[in-house]
Formats: sequence, C-alpha cells, structure tokens
Amino acid sequence: MLISVIELLALLGLLVTPVWFFGGLTWALCMAVLVLLGVVFVQIWKAERLELWLSRPNWRDELAWGGVWGEIVQRIQRQLRQHDKQLRTSEQRLQYFLQAIQASPNGVTLLDNEGRIEWCNATASNHLGLDAKRDVQQHIVHLLRDPTFSKYFAQEEHDSEVIIDGRSSSLTQMPKLSIQLHQYGEGQHLLLSRDITLVSLADAMRRDFVANVSHEIRTPLTVLSGFVETLMTIPLAPDEQQTYLQLMSVQASRMQSLVADLLTLSQLEGSLPPGTHETVSLSDLMSQVACDAASLSAVLSGQEGDERGPVHELDFSKPIEWNLLGVRTELFSAVSNLVSNGVRYTPAGGRVSAGWFRVPDGVVFRVTDTGPGIAAEHLPRLSERFYRVDRSRSRETGGTGLGLAIAKHVAQRHGGELRIESQLGKGSTFMLFFPASRVVALTALDPVR
Repeated sequence: MLISVIELLALLGLLVTPVWFFGGLTWALCMAVLVLLGVVFVQIWKAERLELWLSRPNWRDELAWGGVWGEIVQRIQRQLRQHDKQLRTSEQRLQYFLQAIQASPNGVTLLDNEGRIEWCNATASNHLGLDAKRDVQQHIVHLLRDPTFSKYFAQEEHDSEVIIDGRSSSLTQMPKLSIQLHQYGEGQHLLLSRDITLVSLADAMRRDFVANVSHEIRTPLTVLSGFVETLMTIPLAPDEQQTYLQLMSVQASRMQSLVADLLTLSQLEGSLPPGTHETVSLSDLMSQVACDAASLSAVLSGQEGDERGPVHELDFSKPIEWNLLGVRTELFSAVSNLVSNGVRYTPAGGRVSAGWFRVPDGVVFRVTDTGPGIAAEHLPRLSERFYRVDRSRSRETGGTGLGLAIAKHVAQRHGGELRIESQLGKGSTFMLFFPASRVVALTALDPVR
C-alpha cells in the first residue's frame, strides 16, 4: 500500500510540475485533478473486473494483475483455496461417518423437530420398511403405523425402549425390533432400531426349557412322593410293597436319565471341540449300539422272563471300513440316541436299519425306521430340547426329549451336522454327517481294535 501511494505521488509530480512551471498554479491543480480522476477511474474499472472474476466459477485461474489489486486477488485465492480444502475435508469426514452408520447393524433414522424423516440408513429401511429417498420429509408415525410406537412417540420422555413387530415377508416368523428415541440439537430426534429376534427366541427357549425341566422332574417327584406317603401311612402286604418299590425305582431311573442327559448337554456346550488324537472304532461302537437296541426292543415288548425278546427287525449288518477321529463317548451317545429313537417310535414288528455310508465329502450315519413318520411342520424343531411330537408316546417309551439335541451338538462339535427326513405314514430317516477330515480308512496295518 505504501509503495502504491509513493507511485501515485511520483506520477503527480512528473505530470503536474511541468504544467505548474509553464502554466501556473491553476493549470497545475487542474492537471492534478485530472490525474486523480484517471486513477480513480482505473481503480473503479479494476474493482468491477474483480467483482466479475469473483462471480465466475473459475476463481482458481491466475490473473496477470500487479500492484495492490494483484495482492488482493492472491489473498482472496489463498483464502478460497484454504476454504475449499476445509470443505473437501469436511465432506470426506461426512462420507466416512455416513458409511460407518450405513455399516452399523442397528437402524439409524434422523427426525426433525416435527417428527419428519431427514435421513435413514439401509438397516433402518429394512427394519421399518422405509424408502431412504421417497420417504424423506414424511412423518414417521404416518409410515410406522404401530399403535405401540405411536403411543411411545407421543410421550414427552423416552427414557426406555419399546418392542414392536418388524417388517417381514414370512408369516411364520415375525421379527422383533427394539425402538428408542434420543433427542439432540434443537428438538430433533435420533430413532434407533435394533433387531432382537434372536434374543427374543433365545429368551423364549430359556423359558420353555425351565418350564419343561420343571414339568419333567415334577411328574416323577409327585409319583415318588405319593408312593412314599402311601408306604408311610398305610400298612401294605409284602407283595404290594414290592410293587410300589418297583414303580418308585422306575420313576427314580427316569429322573436319573433326565439329569444325566442334562449334564451331557451342559458338558457338550461348555467344553472345547474334540481333537483328532483319539481314534474311534466304528465296528466296536456299532456292536454295542446293536446290543443296546436289541435290549431296548425286548424291554418295550412288555414280556417277562425267558419270553422277553426283540419285537423289531433290526438291521445293523453293513460292514464298516473306516474309523472316526473324535471322542468315543460323545459319538456313542449321538449314535445310540438316534437308534433308540427309531426303536422307541417304531411299532412292534417294524423295521429299524442303521449303518455308515461313504459320501463325497465324508461319511454319514443313517438310521431309517418304519414308524408313523413326522409331519413337516415339526421337523425344524425336533432337535430342540424337550420338543416332542407326541409327549404321551415319549413318556410311555421312557424318552427324555433330549436325545436329538445331544446328537445335534455332538455332530456340530465334530464338524458335522444332523439332518432329518420324514413323511407321515412312511417312516423317518435320521442322519449324522461327519467331514472327511475325521475319517480314517482301515488297512492291514491298522486292524480294528
């Protein structure tokens, strides 16, 4: 600025001094005024050019201006570049933030101070059935037409969450959503949605499990208590006492079986997966399973003494050419549970066959029976604890309702799975699949032990 003033004074001196010398003071003042007017005109012209330049989008272009105006332009460009850089940084951070919210497993919906939608992520769209573009500026209550949510939204305080039904294309399983409002800014609200379907199912299973265990144990305890009270209060003949004691023994055995299965399940769920250091002979295992199946069939025959014998056609004759790597007690429990189920639920004279078969990706143990079969709606829940298609039939045959749950956990711990196929009136097939990594082929150097 000082240099510009000096330049202006020098210009006046160069132009005014000769005029003053030859024309006098009056002409010198006129010349000074003309010079100043010319300078002002030039400055106004440059100011208009600067205004025109600022109004254009190409402010980044360099201008060949010098002096004060060139300095002004450079400073403006420097400030605009800095502002542009800050703006790009802010936009980048905003995009990162939006991407993080989009990746969140929880639904996020932003509402203005009147409850209208400003923005929502993809999870919220799936949870609440919203369209992220079409439903902007729509009131949330008009789109989420749930009486529970409408009542919750109308409250002044939203300290707790509310549970509502989510959107689903399936009628068999309705998802559950946890909804909560949080206020921020100047009356705006943050609507968070969380899918708690699995939590609700787990809670329902826990309640059913406690109720089933209580029911299963209460029944034999009631019988035992009644027999004990009878023996203590009523004099009975020795043969009647023996009958009562035998019935009490049956109920005690039933409770022992139930507790043993519960302990087995607890150990399976709480222990590490089995390693591959133990080799299980399937031939020896199947020999024991076949013996137990024959004994169970004989017990179910209802006969006594020497007349007792199997009442089912049992086919376990297929030779086995492999061993498995795993825990023998667990594998025996899974296999014997499938076989005993087939024996228990197959009427007398029916056929139960079991055997091991090679498949491309491992081996499969398959049990097929000629029982009454199972309806399709029961198949997905058969491996749940205490789930029975026919509770009375299960109690008559002495089942605890935990056999399939044990078999499923054993298969999963060994890297396999349990599959069930059945049709009403055509029997059932239960299969345990084990991966090839658990299979060891028998050779002459590795005889069956």
